Amino acid sequence: MQLSSILAVLLALFFILPLQAQENLPFGKGKEIISPEIHADNSVTFRLAAPNASNVSVTGDFLAPGEEAAGSAEMTKDADGVWSYTTHPLPSELYTYAFNVDGLQVNDPNNVYYRRDVASTLNVLLIGGGQADLYKVNNVPHGTVAKRWYESPGNNMTRRITVYTPPGYEESEDTYPVLYLLHGMGGDEEAWMTLGRASQIADNLIAQGKAEPMIMVMPNGNVAQEAAPGESSLGFYKPQFQLPHTMDGKYEETFHEIIRFVDSQYRTIPEKTGRALAGLSMGGFHTLHISRYSPDTFDYIGLFSAAIMPNKTVKSKVYDNIDKTLAAQKANGYALYWIAIGKEDFLSQANIDFRKKLDTMDFPYLYRESEGGHTWRNWRIYLSEFLPMLFKTR
Repeated sequence: MQLSSILAVLLALFFILPLQAQENLPFGKGKEIISPEIHADNSVTFRLAAPNASNVSVTGDFLAPGEEAAGSAEMTKDADGVWSYTTHPLPSELYTYAFNVDGLQVNDPNNVYYRRDVASTLNVLLIGGGQADLYKVNNVPHGTVAKRWYESPGNNMTRRITVYTPPGYEESEDTYPVLYLLHGMGGDEEAWMTLGRASQIADNLIAQGKAEPMIMVMPNGNVAQEAAPGESSLGFYKPQFQLPHTMDGKYEETFHEIIRFVDSQYRTIPEKTGRALAGLSMGGFHTLHISRYSPDTFDYIGLFSAAIMPNKTVKSKVYDNIDKTLAAQKANGYALYWIAIGKEDFLSQANIDFRKKLDTMDFPYLYRESEGGHTWRNWRIYLSEFLPMLFKTR
């Protein structure tokens, strides 16, 4: 083949391949739809092109009280077949939402930003100017997030954890305290990063001088799993809300495998004063029982909307002598025992009863009661309040 022919083929490929790679993009097929559109007053307009639909609504945690009771807000269709709905002005927050089109829940095709929660994916949007500024990627020094694998002989598998190291970790020779941050039922080692915005919160609070530089370790609390769905040798399976060995003591028994791995791989402060443990819901349950089962291990304990007592049918040495081990934890001392929960949380009564138990034992703790229920909105706030209280006595 002559050189001129080769050049002609290469030029053709140069122009054709990009077009093939973008062939699914609707260039020239109608006007651009912006959704969600955040207005100057922090109201939001959602839009969806569905000209043949009979009924379209939008649901999400942005809903006003009346709409929240109904579960969704009805959208209206214009002459071009575009459905829309505009909210009232919204407080600063990270919100999730989805559309319902004639009974079928769908994501917003005009919004590429979404998060997985157990087996569902929901679009997200962020309203700044307040609390949610902590959830943004701001122009501050950033930490490093790694996905690490550790050997778990107690569970007979290699398992995955997420590890955040603070800005400057790689360049320094300093040692750092560690927060072990635990997810709830249905979550995994991805949950605090994606839904909880943990690294953004840490980056921003450290940059503001409100939190000490620290390592954050986010394990997978489902000991039946190697890793989050789609990230293990099991491949792409449908995530399940409750897995074998959920809250049966196995996680608490084998938690020291994670601590040993972290202390061997990172420049930690390998003692009680350099360790904190906190978690939400099931992770709060794990935090309560790990910390009293190993009372010389953690100086800072945080229960976020925690489940409290084990199921009566569960038999594990971890759940034996709860009052006795709490008394040992009190006697050993700790810097902080923090309990936080929303007024409308379904676990509120369990937390009231637990606090009564602690009160009868003269067991010191701090209590934080917020509005709302069992939601990521509360858990992000709790994390942003908990981090500044850690490791101040070092």
